[in-house]
Amino acid sequence: MAGLQDRIREIVEEAALAHGLEVDDAKLSGREMKMLLRVTIDKPGGVTLGDCEALSRDIAAMLDVEDPIKSRYTLEVSSPGLDRPLRNPKDFMKQTGKLVRLVTKENVGGRSFFIGQLVSASERGVVLSVDGEEIGIDFDNISKARLEIEIK
Repeated sequence: MAGLQDRIREIVEEAALAHGLEVDDAKLSGREMKMLLRVTIDKPGGVTLGDCEALSRDIAAMLDVEDPIKSRYTLEVSSPGLDRPLRNPKDFMKQTGKLVRLVTKENVGGRSFFIGQLVSASERGVVLSVDGEEIGIDFDNISKARLEIEIK
């Protein structure tokens, strides 16, 4: 299935590139006859419904031609949402200045759960401002992270 996932990702990224979109995630899951291909896209300024519709049509056409998925499947194309997950240094770097919810594998300063402003991010880790204190956290220690929805 890893080879199939890789080929699907290539097809999805090729289609997204033509629309000026970035593929956040592309995963095929489920069992035979109940497969789901979930594609998450993004772009500066946010994704529109029109972006999702256009990309969905193009991906479906490309998959029909290449036919890498041998069973029936459902294709779902969406944006990552306001509370999008942060998975890698690039995700964090794009969200500098935003409010982040983060869980660590091991305690940092006696705690493992943080909500704070993302001050900076590098290939090594992140710095959060939590209650006026800056806290550095290595990427190897991050279990889960996502944007926190801010209501102003």
